[in-house]
Amino acid sequence: CCERVAINVAGRRFETLGRTLLRFPDTLLGDPRRRRRYFDPQRREYFFDRHRGAFGAVLYYYQSGGRLRRPPDVPLDVFLEELRFYQLGAEAEGRLREAEGFAVEVAQPLPGGRLQRRAWLLCEHPESSPAARAVALLSVLVILVSIVVFCLETLPQFRVGGEGSAQTPPPVSTNVNASSSSSPRGSLTDPFFVVETICICWFSLELLVRLLASPSKTAFFRNAMNLIDLVAIVPYFVALGTELARQRGVGQPAMSLAILRVIRLVRVFRVFKLSRHSTGLQILGQTLRASMRELGLLIFFLLIGVVLFSSAVYFAEAEDPATSFTSIPRAFWWAVVTMTTVGYGDMAPVTVGGKLVGSLCAIAGVLTISLPVPVIV
Repeated sequence: CCERVAINVAGRRFETLGRTLLRFPDTLLGDPRRRRRYFDPQRREYFFDRHRGAFGAVLYYYQSGGRLRRPPDVPLDVFLEELRFYQLGAEAEGRLREAEGFAVEVAQPLPGGRLQRRAWLLCEHPESSPAARAVALLSVLVILVSIVVFCLETLPQFRVGGEGSAQTPPPVSTNVNASSSSSPRGSLTDPFFVVETICICWFSLELLVRLLASPSKTAFFRNAMNLIDLVAIVPYFVALGTELARQRGVGQPAMSLAILRVIRLVRVFRVFKLSRHSTGLQILGQTLRASMRELGLLIFFLLIGVVLFSSAVYFAEAEDPATSFTSIPRAFWWAVVTMTTVGYGDMAPVTVGGKLVGSLCAIAGVLTISLPVPVIV
């Protein structure tokens, strides 16, 4: 074990102790029987016709007890090939990929039962079979139909009362109730309600199959995509129960309309179901998650600017009796619109001091928003 071992790699000679190589006996160099075939008895050395530049890092792996660093002049694919030749193992290769910035692929657990495994692959892995790709395509089509129906049913000609009632504007006091009462479809045979029911049946079936076939129920409910699927389904049943209760005279109408307004807003989140089938949306979500600290700083700087310029424009416009900046909180809207370079024009300074503050606010907004962008990207 204390004897020196000579290793010749494509003409470059290396020497190390035998006990150093024995630190990893499951590798090519650590197992004397595996490396015996490369021994040259005339020169009393081991000869490998391999990449010379990569072997220094391989030998250091033994000397350091497991630290592996790729030489800058050795390409990654060549170095990985050398690691596989010297049989350093999947763990060393995984640590190298992680050090190089590659995401380590974690093996996804599969259900134990045959039927459950087929159902899980059918719903969760579209690349596993043509049938799974067909199911994924059908899911995307159902999601798109649901979103289109959600948007179309708000058109005046499709509301309760038809185009004639839409042409005659109701009083302001009853406009909210009219628009709100049209959100739950008055009849359960309405075409929009029927299409929505079909979409919800597909979403419910898909979620139920994935839940029953899931290898881990805890991990299933921790997945954000499954929570989005649940949020996309629940509003329908709540709205259906509220509508049935309203038709039977149970509950207060005002309370039912308030609940339905919130439910219709929650239905908007159904668009996020597309991220399950879109790699681009998943990458966008991961990018935002990795940049949360920078985004938080950006919002923090914007809030500081809003408070500063709202206060400044309020005091600069205080002398004008017809000013729109009657208070600092009222000026918050103007500061946000100006700093984000939107500029609706509903509020604008008229004095010289106010215009100067507005100019500084616009410039500060451009700088505040543009400078962190390279950091986030």
